[in-house]
Amino acid sequence: MIGASADLGSNSVHLLVAEIGDHSLLPLVDESEFLGLGAAVDANGALGADGRGRLVETIVRYVTTAREHGATEITLVGTEPIRRAADAARIVADIDAATGIPLHVLTHEEEAYLTLVGVTAGRPVADETLVVDIGGGSSEFCAVAPGGIARASGLRLGSNRLTADHVVADPPTPDELEAMATAADEALERALDAAPQEVVAVGGTASNLLKVAPGGPGDQTVTRGRLVAAVSTLTSAPSAVISNRFAVNPTRARILPAGAVIMSALMRRYRVEQLRVSEASLREGAIHAVHHAGGAWRDRLPALAHGWLD
Repeated sequence: MIGASADLGSNSVHLLVAEIGDHSLLPLVDESEFLGLGAAVDANGALGADGRGRLVETIVRYVTTAREHGATEITLVGTEPIRRAADAARIVADIDAATGIPLHVLTHEEEAYLTLVGVTAGRPVADETLVVDIGGGSSEFCAVAPGGIARASGLRLGSNRLTADHVVADPPTPDELEAMATAADEALERALDAAPQEVVAVGGTASNLLKVAPGGPGDQTVTRGRLVAAVSTLTSAPSAVISNRFAVNPTRARILPAGAVIMSALMRRYRVEQLRVSEASLREGAIHAVHHAGGAWRDRLPALAHGWLD
C-alpha cells in the first residue's frame, strides 16, 4: 500500500509519498517548497490570487507525483497559515477543484495529535512523551503517557513570528536574542502542562538546527551545550553566509536563531537537559492515521495518539 500526504505550513509546503508497513514507512518521495505562506498572511491577511495560484500549482504537482508513484490514499492538510488566512475558504475550494482531493484545515490540537502519531508511528509509548512541532507561525504540543489521556494544544509561537517581532539586524544582536528569549519564555507559560520523560522536537527548525549544531553524524540529540554553540555559529555571520556554509534555505537561515531560542526555552519550561529531534512528523502521522482509521481519522485522533497494536 502506498500513501501520500502534503502539509501546508507557515514556511514550507511538504510532500511525502511512502510505502506503508506495520508501524513503519518507506519513503519514496520526500520534498518541500519554501512558499512563505505564513509571512504572506502576516503581511496581507490573505494569500491573494497570486499566492493561491502558486500554492495550487505546487499541490497539483505534488498530487501528480503521488499518483505516479501509486499512492491510493492522498491526504492534504493545512496548518497555521491556512487557519488564519481570510481567503481560506477560497484556498480550500481552489485546491479541491484542481485536484479532486479535499484540503483538511487542521486545528492546533489535530495537528499536534497527528504529529505525535508520526513520531511514534502508531506504537504505544512506554513513558510520558511530549512532542513539539516548532513551526514558523505556531508551535503544537501533544503529550501522552501509558494509560493516560492524550492532550494537545498549540501556541502562536514560531521562528518566523519571533523574528518578525524582535529582529532587525542580520545576524541578530545580543539584545535581540535576549528579547526573543523573554518572549518565548512568556509564551511558553501558557504551553501544555506536562512532566515528560522525553521531549521530541520536530519540524524544519529542529532538523535544520542539527546541521549547524556541532555533533557526530546521526546525532539526533540536542543538548543545552549544542544549542549554545549553534547560536554562536548562527550569530557569527549574516544569514546568507550561514545558508551557503550549512546548505540551509536562505529564508530558513534568517529565522533559525529564533528557532534555537525557542528550543532553549522549551528545555527551561519542561526542565529537561536535552531534546530528541525526529525527522518524522505531521506528514508521517497523516499517512498512518488515514491508513489505520480510514475516513474517520479526524474523529479518532485522540485515540490514535495512544497508538495501536497490529
